[in-house]
Amino acid sequence: MKVAFETLGCRMNQFDTDLIKNKFIQKGYEVVSFEDVADVYVINTCTVTVGGDRSSRQAIYQAKRRNPKAVVVATGCYAQVNPQELAKLKEVDLVIGNTHKSELLRILEEYLERREKKVVVGEIFREKEVKNFDTVLYFEGVRPFLKVQEGCNKFCTFCVIPYARGKVRSVELERVVEQVKLLAQKGFKEVVLTGTQLSQYGWDKGYNLYTLLKELIKIEGIELIRLSSMHIKEMDKELLKLIVSEEKIAPHFHLSLQSGSNRILKLMDRGYTREEYEEVVNFIVENRPISSIGTDVIVGFPTESEEDFQKTYEFLKRLPISYMHIFPYSDRPFTKARKLKPKIPERIKKERVKILKELDQEKRKEFYEKNKGKELRALVIEEDRLLTENYIDLRREGYKEVGKLVRVSI
Repeated sequence: MKVAFETLGCRMNQFDTDLIKNKFIQKGYEVVSFEDVADVYVINTCTVTVGGDRSSRQAIYQAKRRNPKAVVVATGCYAQVNPQELAKLKEVDLVIGNTHKSELLRILEEYLERREKKVVVGEIFREKEVKNFDTVLYFEGVRPFLKVQEGCNKFCTFCVIPYARGKVRSVELERVVEQVKLLAQKGFKEVVLTGTQLSQYGWDKGYNLYTLLKELIKIEGIELIRLSSMHIKEMDKELLKLIVSEEKIAPHFHLSLQSGSNRILKLMDRGYTREEYEEVVNFIVENRPISSIGTDVIVGFPTESEEDFQKTYEFLKRLPISYMHIFPYSDRPFTKARKLKPKIPERIKKERVKILKELDQEKRKEFYEKNKGKELRALVIEEDRLLTENYIDLRREGYKEVGKLVRVSI
C-alpha cells in the first residue's frame, strides 16, 4: 500500500511527520511523493494563521483529486483546534488531533477494516509528556534538529498554539544529553534544539534551558548548539551571559518581537515593552558582535493605527537585527484578540507587510556587509554550500566534505 505525506507549517510538524512516516516504513508501507498517486494521503495541518488553514484545505483537495478512492487523513494543529470543520469536508476520511498523532497508523488500520469516517481528538491540556522522544529527530542534511520541549504556557492574545500543542512538557535532561552524545558519536558537528517555546524548557521539571545548555556544552564532538525561537522575558541573566560567552552556542538567536508599539504589545499580552526587548538585543550584540538576531512581526493587529505601525517600522529599522518574518494578523479560534475591534482592512495589512518585507531585505544586506572580512566557523551543508555559525548561507567552490566544520572568510 502506498502512502504520501504533506506537511504544513513549522519544523515541529516536520518532526511529527517524520515520526509517523518511520512507523509506516517499519510496517512495510511504500512511502511515495505527495505528487504521486497513493492509497493513503496524510496531511499534517497548520492553523497558526488563516493562511495555514487555507493551505491545509488545499492540500486535502489536491490529495482527493489525485486519487478519489484514496483515504485522506487530516492531522496536526488544524485537526486539534477545529476538528469538526475538517470533518465536514467530504474529502476527509479521518481527523486525528495532536493528542493521538503518534497513534495515527493504528487508527488508520482500524479505519481500513470498517471504512467509517472518524474524528479522534483528545483534550490537549491533559498531555503530560513529549511522546516518542527517542525518534523525534529531523534532519536537514547534516544538521539534526532535536525536539526537547512541547507546548507553551503563555497565552498571547493572538496565538492559538497553546490550544493546538498544549502546556509545557519537557524531555528529561538526561535523555536529551544521551541523545546529543549519540549524535556526536555519529560525527555530527551541529545540533539544533527546538520546541514550541524553547525558552520554557524544563519549566515542568524544576530546571531550565540554562541547566540543559551547561550539560550539552560538555559533550565532545558537538561544536555548535543552535537554539530555536525564544521569548525575551524567559531569558534570565544566567542564560544571557552564557549565550554570549560560550563559543559552542551558535551566535544566532531568534527573538520574536511581534510589534514595536508598547500599546499593541500590551494588547497582545506579550509581557514586555519595546525598551526591554531592545535591551536584550543590544546586550547580545554588544557582547557577541557577530550575532545574528532574527525576529517575528505581526502587522494589522486589531486597533493597530498608522502611528503604531510607524513605531514598529522605526524601531525595527534602528535595531541590530539581521532578518525578520512578517505575518498579517488573522483571527484565531479561542484567542482573546478575535474579539478586539476595530479590525484592520486586508488592503492595509498587505501594504504594511510589503513595507516590512522591503525593510527585511535591507536588514539582510546590512548584516552580510557587516560580516565582510570576518572569518567565521561554517558547516559544509552541501558540496560548495556552507552555513555560517551566525546563519549566513554561502556558496563557495572547493568545499566538498559535507558535514565538516570549517573556517571561512566572508
